Amino acid sequence: MNAQSRFGAVLAGACAAMFLTVGQAHAGPFAGAQATKDHYGVIFHIDEGGQATIKKTLTNVENLLNDPRLKGKVQVELIANSKGFAVYVKNNGFEEKLKELQKEGVILAQCSNTLHELNVDRNNLYSFVSIVPSGMGEITLREAQGWAYIHPTPPKSVL
Repeated sequence: MNAQSRFGAVLAGACAAMFLTVGQAHAGPFAGAQATKDHYGVIFHIDEGGQATIKKTLTNVENLLNDPRLKGKVQVELIANSKGFAVYVKNNGFEEKLKELQKEGVILAQCSNTLHELNVDRNNLYSFVSIVPSGMGEITLREAQGWAYIHPTPPKSVL
């Protein structure tokens, strides 16, 4: 057997061993990834203002908070910019849900640049929402801190 054939045989054997190892790792029913860290940070980004988009985003946040693997281990921030500011506009129908999420530790943040660019008066937003200088800056800083970034896609009816 020449060197090229031996290399091919070794490579084939390594691939077979790797396949068996991967196959064995998933031999039982898959129950999802395990939370192996003590802390997780997640920043949700909303930049669309339709009711369906807001509802979907808040539901995603709630689902994350209710994941039993992450109970007591996750910190969440919801950052709104562009037309996403609608999530924080008074009398939008989401005040109670936002207050519930905040009680569970969710940071509710609004981009100041958006307020200036779209001429939105701060007094039109819920008073319990925090203002940050820049939504993009907030996302950048959170990602640099190791936080996961989630940007829920608007429901198809909105697209």
